[in-house]
Amino acid sequence: MDVFTTRAGRVRGRRSERDPGIVTVRGLPYAAPPFGADRFREPRPAQPWDGVRECTAFGPVAPQSAELPGSPAWSPGDEDILTLNIWAPTDGPGDLPVLVWIHGGAYVFGSSAQPDFDGTALAARGLVVVTLNHRLGFEGFGHVPADGEGPACPDNRGLLDQIAALEWVRDTIAAFGGSPGRVTLAGQSSGASSVACLMAADRGRGLFHRAILHSAVNACATVEQAARTTAEVAAVAGVPATRAGLLAASPQTLVSASDRVVDRYRQDPGSGQRHYDPAIYGPVADGDLLPSDPLEAWAAGAGAEVELLVCHTTEEYWLLDAVGSSAKVTTERQLHTFAADFGLPPQLVDAYRDRLPEAAPVLDVYLALYGDLLFAEYSSRLAEAHARAGGRTFLSRFDRRAGGDGGRVRAWHCADIPFAFGNLHDENLHFLTGGPPGPADHELSQRMAGAWAAFAAHGDPGWAPLDAGGEGAASRVWRTAGEEARETDAFRDLWDAAGLPLQAP
Repeated sequence: MDVFTTRAGRVRGRRSERDPGIVTVRGLPYAAPPFGADRFREPRPAQPWDGVRECTAFGPVAPQSAELPGSPAWSPGDEDILTLNIWAPTDGPGDLPVLVWIHGGAYVFGSSAQPDFDGTALAARGLVVVTLNHRLGFEGFGHVPADGEGPACPDNRGLLDQIAALEWVRDTIAAFGGSPGRVTLAGQSSGASSVACLMAADRGRGLFHRAILHSAVNACATVEQAARTTAEVAAVAGVPATRAGLLAASPQTLVSASDRVVDRYRQDPGSGQRHYDPAIYGPVADGDLLPSDPLEAWAAGAGAEVELLVCHTTEEYWLLDAVGSSAKVTTERQLHTFAADFGLPPQLVDAYRDRLPEAAPVLDVYLALYGDLLFAEYSSRLAEAHARAGGRTFLSRFDRRAGGDGGRVRAWHCADIPFAFGNLHDENLHFLTGGPPGPADHELSQRMAGAWAAFAAHGDPGWAPLDAGGEGAASRVWRTAGEEARETDAFRDLWDAAGLPLQAP
């Protein structure tokens, strides 16, 4: 019988349609709904229930305007959004390694119900897989000013939700066959940066023992920057930028106002960094939960006790261009304005152009530069900082560019995740992966999922870690069998000379 006992009550899951040897439990509350009197507050424990709770469907997603293929959309009025999902072997011996997944989505969209994140294939390798929802957008990362009345509203509420989910895993995962002493925390994009933040936070210490970061994003705000964003959003929403004013605005109002602020930046080429890809929310270096940007905190030794696996893709930013979330940069003048807005020296732009194919358009130079600034270089520097601080660190790159039909596809942002989860079968993901998979794609997926499972179980994905100086030819490059080897690290020396400016949402 697929009934499990948790501290809040009993829950019933069901067998996976893909593998009857795996039981899935979906939509299980790990904290109380963060609305009403609990809005903008730290998460509270879920209320107990009587009887057996049916947990066979994903829980409601956090307030957002995105509608993703194969995933549920947010419905205003849905409040029980702090839920998680579990995939576990039905005949596991117990004390299994646990992999907890935090989804990406620029801190404003996405959910644990996305088809990319089905945990069946990884659970079949002997893991207990947990995915979770947390607060997004203003609800999760908007700065709420203190007004002297009522309890304080902390920054980084989305990160606090993640901590609450990890505490639930610590206290409860044994009921599902998992070991609370063998937890790997993993994420991609903003989910990866969330993991990086929790490695830098004292409150995250001891809740996980290994970490997997795919395409961590370079963005952490100061309290002052977050307060300016709040003022902008409140003005568009037509409410005072105060605790009382923001509480009076519905979640739907703040989602709509945030979208309008984003659109203003998109339409204004003179608005600086935010014009190019206006992600207005993210972690806040509040001096409380998060002392500083993770890169700075890791360089000082934070999180060195956590074993680490980092990956990024070779052509990160081409996806953002393909889905229309990035400004088009097609002229030399726009390209140099972009570089100036981010504090990048002109010689870095020229060097990128020199190393790209001779016929590469300006747009490709921009996409290569921005992808490295935002994801690839930042991820690599996180790995190197961790190794230099004494951490055990593995680095890899995803460079698969040959599709199942032999056509060329991009090794772009998000394309690696269906391979690592073993979810190439879902048609909703074929846009990411370039169409239906071929035998070579399935073989690559087996290798990547195997590396994740081995790292979660033993701390060794199958290749050598970085040396103590954060250097060495230690990276694994993920390609399909027979793909031509390419230089995937062609620009790193340029950043050594130029420096990597930290950017904020």
